Amino acid sequence: MSNAQDSAPTSRREQILKEAARLFAERGFHGVGVDEIGAAVGISGPGLYRHFAGKDAMLAELLVGISERLLDGGRMRVAEGGESPEAVLHALIDGHIDFALDDRPLITLHDRELDRLREADRKRVRRLQRQYVELWVEVVRRVHPAPSESQARAAVHAVFGLLNSTPHLGRPGALPGRTEMAELLHRLALGAFGAAAGEAAADAAAGESMAAAVPGA
Repeated sequence: MSNAQDSAPTSRREQILKEAARLFAERGFHGVGVDEIGAAVGISGPGLYRHFAGKDAMLAELLVGISERLLDGGRMRVAEGGESPEAVLHALIDGHIDFALDDRPLITLHDRELDRLREADRKRVRRLQRQYVELWVEVVRRVHPAPSESQARAAVHAVFGLLNSTPHLGRPGALPGRTEMAELLHRLALGAFGAAAGEAAADAAAGESMAAAVPGA
C-alpha cells in the first residue's frame, strides 16, 4: 500500500513511473512524449526504452500495479486485523485513504485512460478490482450484518467514490492538512457504512411490522 515512506521512488524504474503518472494525469496520455518523461527523470527519451517498451507499457504497469497493490495491501490488513472486524474495517479505510491522498495521479489515470490498455490488461485490472471490492464487502458485512450483500457492495462502491474524489477537491492549499484530511475521510467513510446499515435495519423493522399487521402472516 502507499504511505509516506514508499511514496518516494527507490529505483530509476520507479522514478520513471512516478513522473509518467504525474505527466499523464496533468496533460493526458497522448499529450506527453517519451522525451518529456525522460527529461523529468534526467535521462534521454531513448534511454527510457531500457526500462519500458514504450508509453503503453508504462500505463499498463501503473494501472495494473496499483490494482495489485491495493488488493495485496487489503489482504495483508485483513490477515493482520485479528478477530475484530471493526479493527479490520478501520485498517482497510486507512489503507485506501493513504492511496487516495498519496497517489492522486493514479486515480486520474484510471478514470481517463483505463480504456487505452490492451484488453488483457484491462480485464486484469477489472478482475483485481472486483476481488478488492469483495474483500471489503465481506468485512463490512461482518461489522454491519443488516445490509444485504448487494447493499453492502453498493456501499463499498460509494465509499470508494468518496475516497477517490481527492483529485477533485481543489487546490492543495485550500484543503486541510494531510492528517486532518485523512481523519475527515475516515469519519465520512465510517458514517457512510453506518448510514447504510441503519437504513437496512430500518427497512427490515418496517417489513416485520407490516407482516405482523397482516392477519395470518
